Amino acid sequence: MKIALLGYGRMGKTIEKLAQERGHEIVKTIDANDDYDFNGAEVAIDFSVPTAAVENISACLNANVPVVSGTTGWLDHYDEMVTLCKKNNGGFIYASNFSVGVNIFFELNKQLAKMMQGLKDYNVSMTEVHHIHKLDAPSGTAITLAEGILEHSDKTDWVLDAEENDKISIKAEREGEVPGTHIINYGSQVDEITIEHKAHNRNGFALGAIIAAEWLKDKTGVYSMKDVLNLS
Repeated sequence: MKIALLGYGRMGKTIEKLAQERGHEIVKTIDANDDYDFNGAEVAIDFSVPTAAVENISACLNANVPVVSGTTGWLDHYDEMVTLCKKNNGGFIYASNFSVGVNIFFELNKQLAKMMQGLKDYNVSMTEVHHIHKLDAPSGTAITLAEGILEHSDKTDWVLDAEENDKISIKAEREGEVPGTHIINYGSQVDEITIEHKAHNRNGFALGAIIAAEWLKDKTGVYSMKDVLNLS
């Protein structure tokens, strides 16, 4: 499979290494100020920065190159990208986190939220920890987790680094080179229930994006990792 990489930072380089190990060819790397010559790419993988993501995804869809995007912090424009994809009959997958383990964690989080829905003595909160280079807070993964809880909760929204009774409190911490840790806590006066996902390195994110690209090649439509992993 011929892959174009949009964003050639640490994640881009990890994706390149793992993709080549799986027998794929990186035919183009596109970073800041590079032109959008896709050089015959069959699929593109975007791990850039929030300010570049919309332009990157648009360029792929306008060039009829299916695109997998793991960049977070741009979702105010997500519906625009969906509309563009459908207009061009393109292929598009966005995920806040492509790790297989995290996507299982997303489903576990929803199931726990369903179980806790009627237990008013428990208050839900979240902590996410990432490396000091991460530009957005809370993480896209934390937002996805919060949305999963909100589907089965009396909470109305999430709030960052604050506490409000009707909202899910998300604490964002930035430490060293932490790849990503997400902790969901249900606390009461008598006990606590906690679930946690801790990434040991970036390889899980990179491999998941490659698996998504392999799945998306030659497809049209807008999909998610639930489709890729066949998670009902």
